[in-house]
Amino acid sequence: MDQKKIGIMGGTFDPIHNGHLILAEHSRINFGLDEVLFIPTGNPPHKDEDGISSDIHRYNMTLLAIETNPYFNISTMEMERQGNTYTIDTIRQLQEEYPSVDFYFILGSDSFSNIDRWKDYMKLVTLCEFIILKRSGTGEDGELDMRVREFNRRYNSSFHILNAPNIEISSTGIRNNIGMGLSIKYLVPEGVEAYIERERLYEG
Repeated sequence: MDQKKIGIMGGTFDPIHNGHLILAEHSRINFGLDEVLFIPTGNPPHKDEDGISSDIHRYNMTLLAIETNPYFNISTMEMERQGNTYTIDTIRQLQEEYPSVDFYFILGSDSFSNIDRWKDYMKLVTLCEFIILKRSGTGEDGELDMRVREFNRRYNSSFHILNAPNIEISSTGIRNNIGMGLSIKYLVPEGVEAYIERERLYEG
C-alpha cells in the first residue's frame, strides 16, 4: 500500500490570499497529494512579532479560506509552540505523529533562495521532500533548475519544481490596500474579505 502524501503549506497568512490557495491546489494536483495541511506560523524568527495579527485572527482567516476544499486542512501546532517556530521542528513533530506519511513542504522560489539561513537547513532538507514554485515569465528558469540540481546533489535532498501561474498577490499589498481604503476583492476569498471588514483588520 502506498504511503499517504501530505503537502505542508506554512506561512504567516496575514492575511491568507488566493495566491496561497492556487499554489496549494497546483501542488496537490501535480504531485498527487492526498491532502494539503496549512500551518499558520506562531512566532516566526525572521519577522517582527509586533507587526503580525493575533493568532486567532490568522487562524480564523485560514479556516475560512480553505473551508470549501475537502483536500485542505489546518493545524495550530506552530501557534501552540512556545518561543520561535522553526520549520525543522515542525517537520520532526509531524513525522513523529504520522510515521507512515510522506511530507512535501511547499515554498516559493524566493524562500528557497534563502533556505541556507533556516535553522539546521542541511539536516532539514533531508527530512522531507520539497515543492518549489517556479513562476512563469520571471526569467528564473535556468538559474532555479541549476540551483535545485546542485542542492539535490550536494545534500542528497529531494527538491521538485512546480510550474504554476505567476499570481502577483502579496499579504503586504493587501494590507496596504486596506490601509488606503482600496478594494481587495478577488485577492482573498469572500469569507476572508468579510472577516477582515467585520474585524476592521489592517485599517491602521
